[in-house]
Amino acid sequence: MSSTMLAFLCGGMEYVQDGGRGWREHLRLWINQELGHRVFDPIIEAQRILSEEELANFLKWKCADFERFRKTMRFIINHDLEVMAREADYVVCHWDVGTARGGGTHAELTAALRKGIPVYFVTEMAPNDISGWVLGCADKIFTTFSSLKEFLTENYGKQRGQTTLFSVPSSSG
Repeated sequence: MSSTMLAFLCGGMEYVQDGGRGWREHLRLWINQELGHRVFDPIIEAQRILSEEELANFLKWKCADFERFRKTMRFIINHDLEVMAREADYVVCHWDVGTARGGGTHAELTAALRKGIPVYFVTEMAPNDISGWVLGCADKIFTTFSSLKEFLTENYGKQRGQTTLFSVPSSSG
């Protein structure tokens, strides 16, 4: 196991603008450069663990070929949750209306809670508009990424290490 901390980025993809790429890329680069932590970004990881055919088609398979979709989606789910359980030191979750429509973020937050992994939650939504279950998984809530960065710098800034992206060997699935 690497001595470098791993930040696990969690948030909506399926029902959010840009598939959740923008905030992840910005935060991934910042965490990597400023804190020296490895970062698990599920968008990058999907590109690494899925075949070109799966990347191009698995969302289409949701309606056109459910069994292929289910097989691919279960591979992704199992992979991501295994990485979180075995490697994550903390989770950063971006929560918005689109995220609430999905299911993966809810499950990842619950898995982090069960494993005792701190969850740092970033949202502009009012607490009354967020599920109590979801809020119960959060260790600290931020309304801006700037305030999250201040917190991470203060609490993790001294723990510097290698600056490579996280990677695990893939298994065929």
